[in-house]
Amino acid sequence: DKPSADCRVHRRFFRQASGVFLLQAGFAFPREREMGRRILNDALRAIVNAEKRGKASVELKPISTVMSSFLKIMKDRGYIKNYQVFDPHRVGRISVELQGRVRDCKALTYRQDIKAKDIETYTKHTLPTRQWGYVVITTPDGVLDHEEAIKRNVGGQVLGYFH
Repeated sequence: DKPSADCRVHRRFFRQASGVFLLQAGFAFPREREMGRRILNDALRAIVNAEKRGKASVELKPISTVMSSFLKIMKDRGYIKNYQVFDPHRVGRISVELQGRVRDCKALTYRQDIKAKDIETYTKHTLPTRQWGYVVITTPDGVLDHEEAIKRNVGGQVLGYFH
């Protein structure tokens, strides 16, 4: 059997009460991309929870380069004051200074491909109004918000949104 595109097939051993290990073939682990999206989603939920509590800053662990790109877009659009990456080559952490503007912020844990012509309808469906919020998309040109992706006329995969 060949592994599917969305998972890798691994062999996993289970221990019975008698101490004998059994092999279960075909156990599917999610790909690293989906794991990264869960890490991103946990970090974004931590930001929203800290905003609701009125905190001035929040620390995010573990980190990823996609998370840094997402936070850069949030900073450029004025939703967070600043962020600082500590020790990016090891486990690392990111310290985020909050501004009080983030109402909701989520990462999609599933793969959502989007064409350049469909970005506008997706943003209408996802965001509360046209004036607030951004959909973040990973494209061949890098991680962009929906306005920049429309300007460059590129599609990609939806990472998440914030407003």
